[in-house]
Order: sequence, then structure tokens, then C-alpha cells
Amino acid sequence: MPMTLNEALAELEALGHEKVRAHNTKNGAGDNQFGVRLGDIRKVAAKIKTDDALAEALWDTGNIDARLLATLILKPKNLSREALDQKVRSVAFVQVADWLNPYVVKNHPDKEALRQAWMEEEQDRWAARAGWSLTSERIVKKPDGLDLPALLDRIEAEMGSALPEVQWTMNFCLGNMGIHFPEHRERAIAIGEKLGLYRDYPVSKGCTSPFAPIWIAAIVNRQK
Repeated sequence: MPMTLNEALAELEALGHEKVRAHNTKNGAGDNQFGVRLGDIRKVAAKIKTDDALAEALWDTGNIDARLLATLILKPKNLSREALDQKVRSVAFVQVADWLNPYVVKNHPDKEALRQAWMEEEQDRWAARAGWSLTSERIVKKPDGLDLPALLDRIEAEMGSALPEVQWTMNFCLGNMGIHFPEHRERAIAIGEKLGLYRDYPVSKGCTSPFAPIWIAAIVNRQK
């Protein structure tokens, strides 16, 4: 039998950890959470597989862990463009955005139309973040039709004053242009140096800094 909403919430609650809750709170989460490890959420999703109705009910709770689970068990193609737009704009925690965008948004049939709309977004940080995330994907996978110099102009003019949630995916666009397009590499690096975002970002040993000049150089060197 399909898992009910109450059963799913009870299972998530039983998997909660105080340390995870504290970590989430430190990173901007509210009180509506259980503090479930991401790997444990994946295990619950594996048991459920796909269940659009349950995913909608989980999302509507506003609970962080429930929303993360919802991103793994719904079929993106079954969401209307309007419903997906609403979901993106209702995000309240960065980890939820970081699962919603790759697992749902990037697999939606109307993602290009949404990308174009979200790239003009001036009021909603989560919609803007999703727009830049989709643009970063296009830079890597399907750049034809994109005006890359104009994107660099926007990044140079806007990224320094953008909200942190938006800066992160704008930075991915900047890095990917420098990595994948040698003709724009020098300018991408110069913009990164000028803005200085993530210059002192802490990274674990063996990981690459998200500071665009370091990131671009590291990936290009690996590809040689």
C-alpha cells in the first residue's frame, strides 16, 4: 500500500537528529524541520519510489525534510508550469532549492520558458536563483542561442549586489563560461577578481574553491 502523509512524517521525525537541526538552523532554516540526514531522506524516497499525491501533501506541510523528500518522489512532467513556479517561489531554505532545482526544475518540459522568465526576476530570490541555475546548465549543455557577452555584462553589473542565494548560481554561470569558452576565459577571470566573491570561501582539503579565478584555472588544468 502507498505510504500515507502521516506515515511519511512519522518516519522522517523518527530519523531526526539534533545536530542536523542545529546545522540547518545555523544556515537559515526555521523550526519546521526534523533534522534528517540527507542520505536517510534518500532511503525513505527509495521505499516510496514515485507518488505525486504524497509529494504534494509533503510539500504543503512546509517542513524542510518533507519538502526534500517531495523533490525525490514526484514526476516533474506531471507538474504544470504554474505549479512549478509556485514551488520555486515558496522555497524557504537553500538545501530545498538545491534539490528542487536539479531533481525537478531541470527535468521539467517547460524549463526554458521558466528560465527566461526567472532571468528577469527582480523580486524573488529563489526564482532568480533557479533562473541562473538553468542558465548555467545551458552554458554547459546547450549554449547555442545564448548571448554570452551579455550574460557576462549582467554578472559584472549585478552579482556584487545580488542576494547571496542568487550570487551562488550566478557564480556557476561565470565559472562555466570561463571553463567551457576559452574566448571568454580572460574576461570571466577578470570579473571574478574584480568582484572577489568567494575569494576566502572555506573548502575542505582536496576540494576546489568556488572563487571563479581559482575554479576556472583548476578545471581547465585538469582538462589538459
